[in-house]
Amino acid sequence: MEKSALPGDENGGAVANGRSETQISDVAGRDGPEGVAVEPARDAWGSKIQYLLAQVGFSVGLGNVWRFPYLCHLNGGGAFVLLYVLLLVVVGIPLFFLELAAGQCIQQGSIGVWKTISPKLVGIGYSSCVVCFFVALYYNVIIAWSLFYLGSSFQYPLPWEECPEPVNNQTVKECTGSSPTTYFWFRKTLDITDSIDETGQLNPIMTGCLLAAWAIVCLAMIKGIKSSGKVMYFSSIFPYVVLLCFLIRGLLLDGAAEGIIYMFYPKLELWGNVQVWRQAATQVFFALGLGFGSIIAYSSYNPRRNNCHRDALMVSFINFFTSVFATLVVFAVLGFRAKNIAKECVLSNLKLLSQLSDVELEQNPFSPQFNIFEPSSVSLEEYREWFLRNGSGVPVNVTDCNPEDEMKKGAEGTGLAFITFTQAMSLFPASPFWSALFFLMLLNLGLSTMFGTMQGILTPLMDNFKSLMRHKTILTVGSCTVGFLIGLMFTQRCGNYFVTMFDDYSATLPLIIVVIFETLSVAWIYGADRFLDDIENMLQWRPPAVYRIIWKYISLLAMVGLLGASLLQMLFKRPTYVAWNREEVRAQFSGAERGSPKPLARIHSKLLLNLKGGTVAGLGFESRLGCLAMDRHPVLGTTPPSPSGLAPCVAGLGSGSPRSLLGTSGFSHCVCVKSAFFIVCLSSCEKKFVNPLGCSGFMFEWLLKCDLTFF
Repeated sequence: MEKSALPGDENGGAVANGRSETQISDVAGRDGPEGVAVEPARDAWGSKIQYLLAQVGFSVGLGNVWRFPYLCHLNGGGAFVLLYVLLLVVVGIPLFFLELAAGQCIQQGSIGVWKTISPKLVGIGYSSCVVCFFVALYYNVIIAWSLFYLGSSFQYPLPWEECPEPVNNQTVKECTGSSPTTYFWFRKTLDITDSIDETGQLNPIMTGCLLAAWAIVCLAMIKGIKSSGKVMYFSSIFPYVVLLCFLIRGLLLDGAAEGIIYMFYPKLELWGNVQVWRQAATQVFFALGLGFGSIIAYSSYNPRRNNCHRDALMVSFINFFTSVFATLVVFAVLGFRAKNIAKECVLSNLKLLSQLSDVELEQNPFSPQFNIFEPSSVSLEEYREWFLRNGSGVPVNVTDCNPEDEMKKGAEGTGLAFITFTQAMSLFPASPFWSALFFLMLLNLGLSTMFGTMQGILTPLMDNFKSLMRHKTILTVGSCTVGFLIGLMFTQRCGNYFVTMFDDYSATLPLIIVVIFETLSVAWIYGADRFLDDIENMLQWRPPAVYRIIWKYISLLAMVGLLGASLLQMLFKRPTYVAWNREEVRAQFSGAERGSPKPLARIHSKLLLNLKGGTVAGLGFESRLGCLAMDRHPVLGTTPPSPSGLAPCVAGLGSGSPRSLLGTSGFSHCVCVKSAFFIVCLSSCEKKFVNPLGCSGFMFEWLLKCDLTFF
């Protein structure tokens, strides 16, 4: 069936009268009824290598390094990789090819392409420009952070390796209560406020770094693709050199193999989870840069006979390879970090065991057989084997030192790059060198993506408004200046919260909607067969007919499903952000803040110290707490009380203000505290003591249930 003429296409459909690629590109190149081309000559790529590096540089960004590894870890390891490949083949590559072919065929930016297909669709192009601008605003802030960390890397030792020196014998509680890397990120880098409501003044250091970031972008793009294309030789290739160096170094580290095995162990049962499919589809979508208009802009500078189908396959699989490559690097290093933390845990537990007397160690049948006074002679494997068998039988609170527990604490985004990975690098020999390499890599990854994002703004505007084409330098400088001025909102002390919100909400839904309309426009309004005819005329061969089915049905339904899943996610999950509360961190260290959370290991240690002395001094209880019972302590006894055995201890309390009893009615292992909700908590105690084994494990559960507060 012959398609009717499109608006602005007076001579009918491309298939109907033999006009295909030449026709559609002529429509884009004319600016009046006489058909006279009035636009200045467009730029062109200096070489095919420049173009490929630009496309790879744009699609391979920070998300490949700090988003894909996190999603892979969170959603089943190797199972997520297989799902990602499936969605890449059936959704990602066809849509990527669609944008490449449209830009190359029509030789216009995103506004011109959709205006050519139909003037009524020009809003798609403008939408892409607006989303690109929003993304550029906060993306350059991340580049500014990378610049700051890069500059800070030229110090030895690195400034985030240790907490600041004590002043007047007073430690920095905010650092001691968290970690040196966390403190450096939130306090030294961001100087962050406690919430988004507290704006605070501008951070002068970050403001200077943001200015430098926009200056680099402006200088690299001031002459269009002629200048930015040359920069791509370095900015697109250098990250691979750094990743290779990190992979070689990482594989030589103790724990790297365990990290990689943990990463890629497939959990296929997660394929039944709808959220896993949603996250895989979203990652495919954003990894390729669909909907930004940058792919269309870059391909519009190609010669018409360029094999854009081969380019689509090549860039897509380079992008996937980079994601897997970066995941290997990240988890090799994180495996090393996890094993180091586990070893520190072993040393800490051996120190606790060494505080026991010789008599206690000799009389206790659960005491370890290895030499606890020579920690260097005790391996992680030996300690874990002993702990799993006998750890609950010793009278001190030792813990399991399992590296997998650290690996399970997934991190993404800035948390991975500026805290977790930074902490791991501080353990490397010659750590400043590796830190400088890492942040120089992040800087180049960010800049290459930023160049593409800005091209998605500038190219459509210059193609659609001819006067801007003649003043591209002023347009570039003006755009970067406006971006810097608006970006100052992100350099406030609360700016990180705005970066998180922009990252979560300013691009996701708009880009999905843009790509849905792009697919509708090509597959249904213009016609998938007509579009394939244009591509055949352009490439001199016809792409497989399967693309027609994919564009019309599979990709379109997949994008609509992704939009629905994203809307439901936003509907049922209230928007939140993670805030840094300085007072809570300080209170965790000092224990001076009423009601502040404490690590359970420290809670248990404090209980034991107090109970050894035969008192409960130093323990504070809110009114919701009723009863606390412990066992397996040399002073209190090694047999837990029976549920019925607690009754005399309860009766002995009587009435009045909260007070404690120790050793009442012969129950030397029972500690009770009177309060308004005593019966409720007593019931919880009874349930916990049904199990006659060591109580330390389920005592922690009971503490959480009863809201125990120490101060």
